[in-house]
Amino acid sequence: MDVLDGDYLMTDSEWDELVWVWGQSDVPRGCRVEIIEGLVTVTPYSAQAHHGTIERLHRRLYEGLPEDWGVYQRLALAVPPRLGLYVPDAAVVPKDALLMTDPGLVDAGRAELVVEVTSRATARHDRVNKPAAYASAGIPLYLLVDRWAPEGPTATLYGEPQGDVYRPLAVAKFGELLTLPAPFDLVIDTGEFPET
Repeated sequence: MDVLDGDYLMTDSEWDELVWVWGQSDVPRGCRVEIIEGLVTVTPYSAQAHHGTIERLHRRLYEGLPEDWGVYQRLALAVPPRLGLYVPDAAVVPKDALLMTDPGLVDAGRAELVVEVTSRATARHDRVNKPAAYASAGIPLYLLVDRWAPEGPTATLYGEPQGDVYRPLAVAKFGELLTLPAPFDLVIDTGEFPET
């Protein structure tokens, strides 16, 4: 990849170009920069309830993890065939995956679980684009915590990816219990999630 005169970029592929633009993005602190379906996307800083939900999930996930796995926030997961670079709210990844990657990017297929918590701005991507990309990468489990779901706040666990589609494994309205299967074997009380 060559940068010419600071104005033009020459790469061998569209993916390399997108990743270069992603890496050069200068956005306000707290904003999230992702590549979704080939478009560089900036999401504004999340509300407090969003962070409260992730903090509670983060604590619960560590209860069921093997020692050599970690829970990461703001980890960039690459899905080059879909021209996607996603930064989920939480990702469970074997620690060695962080050492075997290009700087700043992890192959999404190394993740064991990804978590997205919707906001009004991200709901469509979290419900449609991201699960398709995560499934196509072969991530075994996708947990969508959707405070803005039409039927009311819910947490949905997806699994058994086939192509770019997941099968819903469990749905819990806020206040109900949601079980994560092996290797987690963990029960999450969605009543702990703030609704507003």
